Amino acid sequence: MAATVANKCLSPLAFLIRRLSAPEFITQCCYHEKVVDHYENPRNVGSLDKRSKNVGTGLVGAPACGDVMKLQIEVDDQGKIVDARFKTFGCGSAIASSSLATEWVKGKSVDEALMIKNTDIAKELSLPPVKLHCSMLAEDAIKAALADYRLKQQDDQQEAVRASK
Repeated sequence: MAATVANKCLSPLAFLIRRLSAPEFITQCCYHEKVVDHYENPRNVGSLDKRSKNVGTGLVGAPACGDVMKLQIEVDDQGKIVDARFKTFGCGSAIASSSLATEWVKGKSVDEALMIKNTDIAKELSLPPVKLHCSMLAEDAIKAALADYRLKQQDDQQEAVRASK
């Protein structure tokens, strides 16, 4: 399939019929359509109140490429993730990985969300090997947000114990 897409984009007739700008050429030839979709129409962009006890925030980065990802989850009283938001500074694959991660965690329990692996994200988005670090960042952001949420819950329980003494 990749060869077909490359041939379509690189065919001399394609350039005679229509010239592609550099960004358009890259999105049509180099990124899978799911990456382009999540990049052009990102889901769940934004922030939640990080001070809220039922919101976990994960902030991760990859110094090698400069990608930075903030992912936040909101968990209800039954332990189900009811909302997720992200803000990402990075390439299209990093943005797509963040967007997909927020979609996947919604509706899951905290334990179920921990089961999301970077390999699943990479497979869904058809990321090439050079972009696998983006799916790793998304997995790390999920884990960091869940760890922050759990830490807040422990602190809340300790305060309740202290208050009852």
